[in-house]
Amino acid sequence: MARSKIHVGLEIGTSKICMVVGEVKADGSVKILGVGQSKSVGVRKGEIYDFPQVRACVKDALVKAEDASDVEIGSVFLAVTGSHIQGVNHQGSFRLPEGEDAIGPEHVREAKEIARAVTIPPDHVYLHHIVRRFGVDGYHHATSPIGLTGRTVEADFHVVHGIRSRIENQIKCVREMPLDVDELVFSPIAAAQVALNREARERGALVIDIGGGTTDYALYTDGLIEASGCIPVGGDHITNDIHLVTHLPFSKAEQLKVREGDASGDPARGVGLIKVTNDKGFSEAEVKRQLLNDIIRHRLEETLQLLLRRLPEGAMERVGMGVFLAGGTSLMRGFGELASDVFKKDIYRPEPPELSGVQASFKDPQFTTALGLIRYAQVVDSDRAPKRGFLGRLWPFSR
Repeated sequence: MARSKIHVGLEIGTSKICMVVGEVKADGSVKILGVGQSKSVGVRKGEIYDFPQVRACVKDALVKAEDASDVEIGSVFLAVTGSHIQGVNHQGSFRLPEGEDAIGPEHVREAKEIARAVTIPPDHVYLHHIVRRFGVDGYHHATSPIGLTGRTVEADFHVVHGIRSRIENQIKCVREMPLDVDELVFSPIAAAQVALNREARERGALVIDIGGGTTDYALYTDGLIEASGCIPVGGDHITNDIHLVTHLPFSKAEQLKVREGDASGDPARGVGLIKVTNDKGFSEAEVKRQLLNDIIRHRLEETLQLLLRRLPEGAMERVGMGVFLAGGTSLMRGFGELASDVFKKDIYRPEPPELSGVQASFKDPQFTTALGLIRYAQVVDSDRAPKRGFLGRLWPFSR
């Protein structure tokens, strides 16, 4: 009889570091045993710039996760992000030798190897090789075509790769806990595990995970991943814009954004002045509500428009379900209305109702990626390939 198994997901974000401990039970259900969270210091735009500080923050999250779950953690599925990470589609085609017309495993294997062999910069490494579909003589097949008759076998992959040194820094930080890295997962691919069900993937859906320093995205159409990427802009950039325009300290600008800001563009929500008080409760400044809302909306709209331009041509026409917003910045008031204006689609905020044991505070969209790592671990656990070496250490290049 199958036994339950415990997996741990770790997200090292610009604003927070989150470690989630989940138990995958024999019946396939998932129970969250505990969550450890720490404020992130030393991360900018999803990438480490102050190693000692980040290491201390990860250690704090680890201790909290172990205390909350009563589990001794030895390894993690690690979410990675950054503007250096790229997702591309690539097709490989293999023509069967003369005299052969029955497609065998060796023919499919050849097509897959050709599709996987995307030329990447010399300082990059592969993160994922995700099979999208197969084909026989130009006709698409959702499953392996072994046993069919044909002359040419095609394999279509979504390949994700990024800069080796930046990825190594995150791995090194984890290993100094000391913890092993079970697998690296591009953040929006992890988020999609929780945000999207089968129907959403089939009908077409766009996942946008907007955090403090980055905006990650993954596009699914016809049940397949079509595009993924990262834009190095997030909620901290909004705070910095408010700071520059109002001359308020950064911490006050952040409080103003969270407590009073609205991105909807509704004039009725921009009436009046906001009084900003100092730590002693005395009046420090007054900010026009309309000015604050305009700053927030302009930065978010610019970010979403940039994302829209990065999607394949005509991609949004294939999105029948809608746009799913995740990440802490997605909680901004009026952001859903703004996203609807930009994408002209239904807007959703994902929740993981199929996960038991999650404290209410951890079911909001800012924890979508961390929870998605547990689902990702569950999906790959049953057919994990043997690990391949990376600079002499064990972690798989791809999935």
